[in-house]
Amino acid sequence: MTASRSTALVRTFKAVAWSFFGVRKASEYEKDVNQLKPLHVIGAGIVVAALFVLALVFLVKWVVGSGVAG
Repeated sequence: MTASRSTALVRTFKAVAWSFFGVRKASEYEKDVNQLKPLHVIGAGIVVAALFVLALVFLVKWVVGSGVAG
């Protein structure tokens, strides 16, 4: 993977992470719209969403298994 590809990948995941919080500067948003490929953003969004769901599942299993949930 070249430096520009890895930079684009990091920028894509960074944009997706900020979108999960719903906070983004207008200037950064404009840069993202002009530089990021929609297919990459969709792929990164699916990966991040899947990781988020898995984290929630493991958190619930841990809480229920520890007896805290009663």
